[in-house]
Amino acid sequence: MKGKMLASLAAVLLTGLLALPVKADVASRGVPGALNYVEGQASMGTQSLTQKSVGSSILEPNETLTTAPAGKAEILLTPGVFLRLGGNGAVKMISPSLTNTQVEIQRGEAQVEVDQLYKQNNLQVLEDGATIQMEKNGVYDFNADQRVVRVLDGEAKLREGDTAIKIKGGHEVLLNGAALKSQKFDKNQFTATDDLYRWSSLRSAYLAQANADQARTYIVNGGFGPGWYGAGWYWDPWFSAYTFIPGDGFLYSPFGWGFYSPYWAYRLPAAYGGYHTFGYAGWGPGPHYGPWYHGVTPVGPGHGWAGYPHGEMHAGGWAGQGWAGGGARGGWGGAGRGGWR
Repeated sequence: MKGKMLASLAAVLLTGLLALPVKADVASRGVPGALNYVEGQASMGTQSLTQKSVGSSILEPNETLTTAPAGKAEILLTPGVFLRLGGNGAVKMISPSLTNTQVEIQRGEAQVEVDQLYKQNNLQVLEDGATIQMEKNGVYDFNADQRVVRVLDGEAKLREGDTAIKIKGGHEVLLNGAALKSQKFDKNQFTATDDLYRWSSLRSAYLAQANADQARTYIVNGGFGPGWYGAGWYWDPWFSAYTFIPGDGFLYSPFGWGFYSPYWAYRLPAAYGGYHTFGYAGWGPGPHYGPWYHGVTPVGPGHGWAGYPHGEMHAGGWAGQGWAGGGARGGWGGAGRGGWR
C-alpha cells in the first residue's frame, strides 16, 4: 500500500513538472539586445525570428533588427529599459554596454520605455545624424521615416554637430535640416492614434503582470531565496519573457504600471480588476498589478475589494485597521490623504 501511494505521488509530481513551461535555451540573465517578444515577421541579421527565439536571440554590435510591415519586436536595453520596433523598421545595435548603450534607428518607428535609469547609464539613440540621450524615466518616440524625435514623458538631450538642445515631455524636434527647435505636439492625439504606442502600453502591462508573478517567488521564509541577484532582468516562464524586478521598493512605468521588488510583491494587498491570480489598482499614477489574497470578495468595478483583514479598498485607496482610511483615488487615503495613518 505504501509503495502504491509513493508511486502515485511520484506520478503526480512528474505530471506537474511536465506541465511547467520550459525553455532550455533561454539565456540565464537578460542582457542588452536580448529579444523579449516578436510579432509577425522579423529578423536579426540573417536569422528569422520566431517565438522560440525569445530570450535566446541577442542583437549583437553592428547587427540590425528588422521587421516586416506587419511585424513588431521588443528587445531589452539596460535593466528597466525596453526598446520596441514597429512595422517595416530597422534598428542597429551600436554598443550593448551597460554604461554606454547605443542603438541607431535606421528605418521606421521605435519607442523606448525607460522605467529605471541609473546615473551610471549612458542611454543613447542615434537618428538621422543626431544623438539623443535619455536623461529621465519616460517614453521616447523615434521615427526615422518622418525624421522626428518625440518625448512623450521624460527628458532628453539632442545633439547634432555643435548644437545641443533639451527636449521635455510633450515636445518634439524635427530633423529636417532646419535649425533645431523643441516644440510642443498634440500628445493626446498621438497616444490615441499611434499603433506602436498602444502596443507598447499593452506590452508594459503584460510585463508588469509578469513582475507580480515572478518577484514574489524570490522571497522564502521571509528572506531572499535562490536565484535572486538584485535589481535586473528575470525570466518568467509563464509569460515567456524577461520582466524587470527592482532591488527594493517599487516603481511605476511611464504607462502607470507598477514593478515591485520581491518583498513588496510578496506583501502586496488585494486589488480589483483581477486577471488570472492577480489584479490591479491605482496606488499611484496609474493601475498596477498585485497578487490576490484568499477570502477577498469583489464589490463592483471602481469600488475595489472587500474582505481584506486590514479593511477594504476603495478605488485605489486603503481603508481600515493599520492602513490609511478614506480611499483617496490613486494614493493612500486617510488622515492627510495621500499619506500613512
